[in-house]
Amino acid sequence: MAPADRTVAVLAYPGMSVFETGIVTEVFGLPRPELGVPWYTLRLCAERPGPVPLIGGAGLHSPYSLGDLAAAKTVIVPGVPDVHGTPSPALVAALRRAHRAGARVVSLCSGAFALAGAGLLDGRRATTHWRYADLLARRYPQVTVDPDVLYLDDGDVLTSAGSAAGLDLCVHLVRLDHGVAVANAVARRLVIPPHRDGGQAQFIEAPVTTGPDDDRIAGSLAWASAHLSEPLTVARLARQAHMSPRTYLRHFARATGTSPIRWLIDQRIRSSLALLETSDAPVTEIAAAVGFDTPVTYRHHFARTMRTSPSAYRRAFRADGDATTTRATGPGDGRRNGPPGQGPGT
Repeated sequence: MAPADRTVAVLAYPGMSVFETGIVTEVFGLPRPELGVPWYTLRLCAERPGPVPLIGGAGLHSPYSLGDLAAAKTVIVPGVPDVHGTPSPALVAALRRAHRAGARVVSLCSGAFALAGAGLLDGRRATTHWRYADLLARRYPQVTVDPDVLYLDDGDVLTSAGSAAGLDLCVHLVRLDHGVAVANAVARRLVIPPHRDGGQAQFIEAPVTTGPDDDRIAGSLAWASAHLSEPLTVARLARQAHMSPRTYLRHFARATGTSPIRWLIDQRIRSSLALLETSDAPVTEIAAAVGFDTPVTYRHHFARTMRTSPSAYRRAFRADGDATTTRATGPGDGRRNGPPGQGPGT
């Protein structure tokens, strides 16, 4: 990224929780010279420069205004003070100005209400915290609200679900800007998984715990990750977990909020990104190396997931080391299922 493209502005507002702002600060604000890439310049911007009271009686003081927010290349709204209220005219103007200037506009959790209030979500798919999804849909019927995902990437406008899902989206932004290796390094420092599919369910009734069935599912995922180049079916994964296929499917969905086929396809695509970024291997070889039966199948799933082709991704990433023209997608673009007749071994 060019120096002018590295400014990330996050909105600070009275009564805000520091959690979502802390997520943005942790990912974009800490200097990371060890990564060897130009890092971001973070600015906390308030409607009125000066003191901003926080939940709990503390406060922060920001010298940056909405003018600074509108001038940034990435603008992040971490929440709104009241999901029943409307964003101020000044904030609406700043968000629209940033978007018109080509900024990447991002919301975390209830921040989607500010983007919707500015009209930036009209005609788009968007997400927010599951408990606010119905309200967002009722208040802004021009928005197609998906309550079942962690985040959605619509290119210049990105939205995430509540709290920790914002962390997934922020790491996703790093991946877009700097590639898989740098994003993985940031994730390791944050002690979080390198990648959670944006299409993963927000709310899982019975998430992975410490029971023996959960341990067996986790073990099968670790084994599958090390054997992605091999034909993998539900039956084979179930054998690794010492379960019947039907039982395995039930426990897999309960533990992960997704299906084995979606998980495998996503893992294979993500594994291929590093090969595209760091090697000159032909796409046919990369497809085989990550377990796709044919290059056609690989290109099909890659396009659905990344909204570009493997060759275009490689060219974009290697253009001056900048991957900003590559756009990964959120769910709901047709990749919940593969082409007809294909199973997890694709």
